[in-house]
Amino acid sequence: MAAIHRVDSPDDERLADYVRLTDTSLRRVLEPAAGLFVAEGEKVIRRAVAAGYPVRSLLLSQRWLDPLRDLLDPVDVPVYVAAAATLEAVTGYVVHRGALASMQRLPLPTAEQLLTTARRVAVLEGIVDPTNVGAVFRSAAALGMDGVLLDPRCADPLYRRSVKVSMGAVFQLPYARVEPWPQGLTLVRDAGLGLLALTPDGAAVPIDELSADQTTRCALLLGTEGPGLSGAALAAADAHVRIPMSHGVDSLNIAAAAAVAFWAVTRGRPD
Repeated sequence: MAAIHRVDSPDDERLADYVRLTDTSLRRVLEPAAGLFVAEGEKVIRRAVAAGYPVRSLLLSQRWLDPLRDLLDPVDVPVYVAAAATLEAVTGYVVHRGALASMQRLPLPTAEQLLTTARRVAVLEGIVDPTNVGAVFRSAAALGMDGVLLDPRCADPLYRRSVKVSMGAVFQLPYARVEPWPQGLTLVRDAGLGLLALTPDGAAVPIDELSADQTTRCALLLGTEGPGLSGAALAAADAHVRIPMSHGVDSLNIAAAAAVAFWAVTRGRPD
């Protein structure tokens, strides 16, 4: 059974996993090195547990003790209970949901392992904003993609903001890093998936005109809204595709573009 500990001081060393959660540069180094990530909110915590991630500890406001009792009773981990002011002082922001969990990371599959069974995957290049990464994962899971590949620069899918925005979808889809980049993209082609680079280039093929053969097994290359995909990534692709647009709009943000592209290649039928 979980042990309940009341905490009054934000300097309590037992809360080290939760310190300065808004400091992206700090957390980017600290969390992978310690093999942890932080899940925020009841739904996200439950989805992480359901996906098999072990709980290291929880940091809760008083009101969450009873709603999370079914999770707390079976596990032998410390549960720290603190007032809202203490939570804010520790984490660096107002913890509206009042429930945080430090979770143990699981080993990532290799890109080769992920591609063994995947039919359609998203491939992200240079998406450094954790919010955008989380949004792409949420759309990918909802619209029937089988996994996500990331270049070495992409934000950590298990960073708190990514997890939160994805609503736990980062626990539902397998993901892996592709290195070296972009040479590692040959793994995608070797697995029998066509590489489709999403670009606003007017010369690209409208994505809704792709044949079933082109979308049954494919990898969608997605870059940032501003610079877009690198020249090397574009050169590695088998085809360049675009989302048809109206009223002089030439691009969408990455979250919206990804969702449209995922629907187009699955045709709304993620079977």
